[in-house]
Amino acid sequence: MIIRFRAILFLAAVLVGSLGFAGSIHAAEHKEAPGKADKAANTEKKEKKMSGNEEMAVIATRHGKIKIKFLPEVAPKHVASMKKLIKDKFYDGTTFHRVIPGFMIQGGDPNSKDAENRSMHGTGGPGYNIPAEFNARSHKRGIVSMARSGHPDSAGSQFFICVADSTFLDGQYTVFGEVVDGMDVADKIVAEPRDRNDNPNERVEMTVTLE
Repeated sequence: MIIRFRAILFLAAVLVGSLGFAGSIHAAEHKEAPGKADKAANTEKKEKKMSGNEEMAVIATRHGKIKIKFLPEVAPKHVASMKKLIKDKFYDGTTFHRVIPGFMIQGGDPNSKDAENRSMHGTGGPGYNIPAEFNARSHKRGIVSMARSGHPDSAGSQFFICVADSTFLDGQYTVFGEVVDGMDVADKIVAEPRDRNDNPNERVEMTVTLE
């Protein structure tokens, strides 16, 4: 479950090979179906009406903190799972094990707690899967979405934060949050020197809390 980036066609191949996404990825320019733009706009308007005192996720790293607003209106099951895992301290000590400049940073794999067994980073999960909740939210910079394998209902604990617009993922991965503060931190993480599997040479561990 891992999400190299040069061009969109090559990036799609990386998604299949590195992210473990066995399903086909449409790397061609995303074309919205009639009415989809309106639906996305209405969804965003609905979310903006929500009160500002909602529970958010805060990811603390050695580069600083990333604050994430949940989107339960479009992905209630993913949000509920994420909150449960955070409360259980599941993410503490895991790393951002995949960083691809111009694309995304990925983390949330419990196997990444083992610093010695890097070959297993990106292959773990919480022991259960979450049904897909594909929605109208587009994969723009700052969007938080759930990684998965080939089957649509194979999401678990691994998530990724888009550091650049990646709309070719729309309708294939579940968007469940967005960064409201700390994209400068994400930019620092994605710039980390990395190995051939895009795993940072120096661990970028996280501690995740709800605030």
